[in-house]
This record gives sequence, structure tokens and C-alpha cells, in this order.
Amino acid sequence: MIILTTNFGDIHIELNKEKAPVSSKNFLKYCQEGFYEGTIFHRVIKGFMIQGGGFTADMQEKEMRAPIVNEANRGLKNLNGTIAMARTDAPHSATSEFFINIANNTFLDHTATTNAGWGYAVFGEVTIGMDVVKKIAKIKTKSVGEFDDVPKEIIIIEKVTITED
Repeated sequence: MIILTTNFGDIHIELNKEKAPVSSKNFLKYCQEGFYEGTIFHRVIKGFMIQGGGFTADMQEKEMRAPIVNEANRGLKNLNGTIAMARTDAPHSATSEFFINIANNTFLDHTATTNAGWGYAVFGEVTIGMDVVKKIAKIKTKSVGEFDDVPKEIIIIEKVTITED
């Protein structure tokens, strides 16, 4: 269990190490290193998802480790309350950024081993704190430089607690 303590409240995440071992291990390692502490939820799209894990409060991108393999083809679905790896258009480009689905976003699921079909790898789910996620999802957003959907209020991950390996 991972607990993300934010200035909006705590979000408890259960990793699915069996079906998404690479993504789970990657997320856990970033947590163990304290990487996420001081990062923000930098992208909020109402009715879709909240994204974080890569930027500081002043929108400076943190230095991340090498990308990991995309595990979206392992059967987990982008359903409300699941956490998945964010990535670029390249299927195997996920590093530290993640998003929490606030709707059933099955259009993000794996459909084929093509660039368009790879999907986004789910690696766990929120077990406690969906009220916090929903509160974050309601924040008004703005554009900051090249970034759209940036919350007008800073939503910071203050602390990460790991309650098991």
C-alpha cells in the first residue's frame, strides 16, 4: 500500500504487482526514493483523470529514470479509481508520471500492439481517498506556457508512505 499525502488529503493506492509487475516496481522505486515528494498534480481534466508525478510546483520537470515497457496488454482496464502510467505518444515511454482515472476510460485500454493500440498501463487502484481525487478533479484549470489543464490551485504531494513492499 502506498499513501500519497497531499495538501487536499490522503490517497491510498494498492499496487497490482501480479498483473503489472514492471509498472508497480517502477512506481514503488520512485516512492522509495522520495521522488514524488514535492511534485504536483499538474494536469486535471474534469470527468477524465488527474495526472501527477513529474513536475514541481513551479512547473519544472524533474529528472526521471529510463522509460519502462508498456504493460497495458496484461488485462487491467482503465476504470474509475485505477492508477495508470502516463506516457507520450510512444507506447513504451512511461517514466515517473501517472494518472488516476475518474471515469471508466476504456478507450485508453490496450487493443493492439501498434502505436495507436497499445493503450495506457494500469498498475493499481485507489482503495481509500477517492473523495480526495474527486475534490482535486473539480479544481479550475488554466494554461501555463505549453501546458493546458494546469490546476489554478497547487496540489502537492507532501509525503509518500509505504506500508508494505
